[in-house]
Amino acid sequence: MNSDQLLKQVFEDGRTHRAFIDKPVQDSLLFRLYDLAKIAPSASNLCPMRITFVKNAAEKQKVIVAAAEGNKPKIKSAPVVAIIAHDVQFSNHIEKLAPHMNADTFRQQESTKLEQIAIENCWLQAGFLIAAARAIGLDCGPMSGFDKAKIDEAFYQGTSWRSDLLMNLGYGDASKLHPRGHRLSFDEACSIV
Repeated sequence: MNSDQLLKQVFEDGRTHRAFIDKPVQDSLLFRLYDLAKIAPSASNLCPMRITFVKNAAEKQKVIVAAAEGNKPKIKSAPVVAIIAHDVQFSNHIEKLAPHMNADTFRQQESTKLEQIAIENCWLQAGFLIAAARAIGLDCGPMSGFDKAKIDEAFYQGTSWRSDLLMNLGYGDASKLHPRGHRLSFDEACSIV
């Protein structure tokens, strides 16, 4: 695939899918997805994003229970739903991920500041995850309509992980796509100063 084809696949043809065909996603593809996504940028390479790939029907039902009504059928149709979370104790890995930093000084910041850093960088990494998924032939359906407390209780009780968003993964049903929504022009959304 040349660079123009890749750009087309990832950005121009890439869509948010709400329905998926009945085709499983192999675990090896999820490993490949993470290997690409883990190189996403994050502040000082702190890498706070954590992912739980939910494939098991009983575990998936826990996600469905926590989802907003409009998101339940989307999750049901997806072969995988990824819970994208941040680790509130991400700073435990500073010495390995950011040896250039003074880890002790960084950790002394207020917990609310550290959590904000984790959340912001998790969302940044999640954007890269979407691009990586599309690049390897998967379709995505990211969403935020769910009860985070229910997800955290079901999947992260006793851990330092906290949910941020859900992302359905699989092979999208293109017949169920709506026309692409309008986007703002450069002049409406950008300035050069």
